[in-house]
Amino acid sequence: MKSTIFTYEHVQRLSETEIQIYHYVLANKETVLYLTIRELAKKVHVSTASILRFCHKMDCEGYKEFQEKLAVYFEEMSPIEPKDDLGEILHYFEGVNTQAFEWEIEKAVELLKEAQSVLFVGMGTSGNLGKYGARYFSNFGKMSLSIEDPYYPVLTDPQNKVVVVVLSVSGESEEVVSLLTRFQKHHCKILSITNTKTSTIAKMSDWNISYHFKKKMIDDFYDITSQVPVVFIIEALARRLVE
Repeated sequence: MKSTIFTYEHVQRLSETEIQIYHYVLANKETVLYLTIRELAKKVHVSTASILRFCHKMDCEGYKEFQEKLAVYFEEMSPIEPKDDLGEILHYFEGVNTQAFEWEIEKAVELLKEAQSVLFVGMGTSGNLGKYGARYFSNFGKMSLSIEDPYYPVLTDPQNKVVVVVLSVSGESEEVVSLLTRFQKHHCKILSITNTKTSTIAKMSDWNISYHFKKKMIDDFYDITSQVPVVFIIEALARRLVE
């Protein structure tokens, strides 16, 4: 028998008091099946009438039927084993909780603080992250824009100090490399966030932060390497700018 309680429709119609019952039941699955209705009411500090109304909203005629359905619900709940991708992300965050990583961030922040404006450059998924980065930096008061067009005209005022933040997993995009070359001719500083420090874009940069994630592809064409580190680095940089 499949459990028919705690569906979206059930939870949506619960009152504030009934939500308290709901949370208590889920948090105490080891004991709640053996409590009488009076004992449960006492534990949650509500009336037995409130418990019955809660049961009715779970489409149960009474408390006994609710406990029967609850037993089935708990049987269906199985421990969820962490996946490899979660382990990879946790390993990354353990690795960046170090003085060495903080030093890399601080060096990048020194570069950004000198800039009057920041340009985020990236293509594909990195371009979308560039839009996010530009908006996030702007939220902190740093004038920022994003560029996804590799043929974007580079027209910068020599008096206006610009830092280009380039996002690239591979660090080998020919179009982006060409664009960065044009920015460098206009004396723009380059800060790159790439997956490795040995890539062309990383080597071209005034400063590079890399995250060293295992590269993952679909059909040898679509890059699905996690971008969680990139978002984290962007946000860390923006927060440090105002500290």
